[in-house]
Amino acid sequence: MWEPSTRYPDPAVQVLHPDFNNYRLALASVERFHTGCRWSEGPVWFGDGRYLLWSDIPNNRILKWDEETGAVSVFRKPSDFANGNTRDRQGRLVTCEHGGRRVSRTEYDGTITTVMDNFEGKRLNSPNDVVVKSDGSIWFTDPPFGILGWYEGYKAEPELNAAIWRVDGETGKATMMADDVLGPNGLAFSPDESKLYVVESRASPRKIRVFDVQDGIRLANNRVFIDAGPGSPDGFRVDVEGNLWCGWGMGDPELDGVRIFNPAGEPIGHIQLPERCANLCFGGRYRNRLFMAASHSLYSLYVNTQGAPGG
Repeated sequence: MWEPSTRYPDPAVQVLHPDFNNYRLALASVERFHTGCRWSEGPVWFGDGRYLLWSDIPNNRILKWDEETGAVSVFRKPSDFANGNTRDRQGRLVTCEHGGRRVSRTEYDGTITTVMDNFEGKRLNSPNDVVVKSDGSIWFTDPPFGILGWYEGYKAEPELNAAIWRVDGETGKATMMADDVLGPNGLAFSPDESKLYVVESRASPRKIRVFDVQDGIRLANNRVFIDAGPGSPDGFRVDVEGNLWCGWGMGDPELDGVRIFNPAGEPIGHIQLPERCANLCFGGRYRNRLFMAASHSLYSLYVNTQGAPGG
């Protein structure tokens, strides 16, 4: 049974390198807002409404946490087995759906439109995670995880290679950016958008790979950035100083939580949780509150940095 720390600093916030002291707040501790999900994923912050949305994939719903009241409610059910979520540069919700095998956008009036669900007549697999670049383009990963069985979607055969995709923000044209990552999963841009980081979740051990972004629209120089060893990165986000805050866990319970890496790929901190963290985002009034979707629950921690735009 998880219990919040009654002490400051919270022993769950672990310093692996002295540099992490710059980002840890001594008078902030891990909080849990909700539990009872089957698999929490894809948190996204709506500052204009002061609420957080996140996916509970096997329960086929998106949940909503209200910052003012602390109430948790169902935002959308069925969600078509929604996974990753983000907002575009106009503030609209962009969602990866396993069930619909598509990326969708929730318009201002609440209607849901399809951003992409096929390429040259072949259906996407099961879009997993998504980010939006400053030019309005939507970048997402499309592994087959949601069509492997009946738990997180509908069982089906893949029609396309697992890949990273870009959808142009103005024309809607879709381009396959890379298909040489084994099980592409979480992804995020560096703060200056010169690099794209992608979790390679079917490598053994798992890796976080990095590409150079050329002319804002091409990927080059695919290489290993972080070898996770016994860890298991899933979704992640980048702060304004270029640190990677990665959902972590699997296997050894001591690894469960969030692992933080500096821009050189060196581990500097760890946030211990009693569950594997699948994905996270920055939110709150100043984007300095880390929201962590971890297996059955939703947690948060105030930190001394801010999330980079686009996640």
